[in-house]
Amino acid sequence: MTVWRFIDSGALDGAMNMAVDEALLRCFDPRSSLPVFRIYGWEPPALSLGRFQKGHDVLDRKRCDLSGVPVVRRITGGGTIYHADELTYSLVCAPRHVPPAASIKESFRVLTSFLIRFYTGLGLDARYAVEHFPSGTGFGERTAFCFAGKESYDIIVSGRKIGGNAQRRLRDIIFQHGSIPMVNHAAVGAEFLRDPPARIRETTFALGDAGVTSDRKELQGLMAQSFAESMPALLHGDSLTPEEEKVAVSLYGQKHAQDSWIWEGLDKE
Repeated sequence: MTVWRFIDSGALDGAMNMAVDEALLRCFDPRSSLPVFRIYGWEPPALSLGRFQKGHDVLDRKRCDLSGVPVVRRITGGGTIYHADELTYSLVCAPRHVPPAASIKESFRVLTSFLIRFYTGLGLDARYAVEHFPSGTGFGERTAFCFAGKESYDIIVSGRKIGGNAQRRLRDIIFQHGSIPMVNHAAVGAEFLRDPPARIRETTFALGDAGVTSDRKELQGLMAQSFAESMPALLHGDSLTPEEEKVAVSLYGQKHAQDSWIWEGLDKE
């Protein structure tokens, strides 16, 4: 059983959430650092672009500005996500910290298995897309809006996609984060896209759609328990180190709050 640092960051603004995620990744030493499991929320709600998206091509910036909805850019790929009334997690680890996997794709299944356990613990029939959809179904089509896409290891509840997860790998380091929507705001988020997907509310799922009324604290507890049982892991309550805080503050001001990074993906670091 591996000891993991468990960090509950509470609700932060979008740019700081992204800065903290990147700081945890930058400060992680695969030879000596304990792996990290972080849970956080978003206040105010925000849109996040995938690392390689062209912001002005994907989002209606004027609408975002007029609505006062902040936009940030993730350090992982994938489509745009609207973050509101959700639990978000991130993890940083070395391959040795997690159960062995035959491929990067398989490691994604391993590192999202705790979500299947979490949803099942809430009484939901959750399974991976590859297990739910008929043989021969096409996966991997790129979409501007994360919740409109369909990957093999997306999680499906009642035939609809719930949340989204993305992974990034550096040398000997795995970074992953993902969203668990408590309320279904997919249609609200889609309105900010230049080309909104059709019927998005009918193809996405949130905990509230199943009548789950547990509060955030209770859900976070079940989520942490599901993670500990799936890895398996011993979670040690922790906070950011002084170094991680310093790096996060620097990244916030110099990168994640800067239009050049948010809208163009230009990294000055």
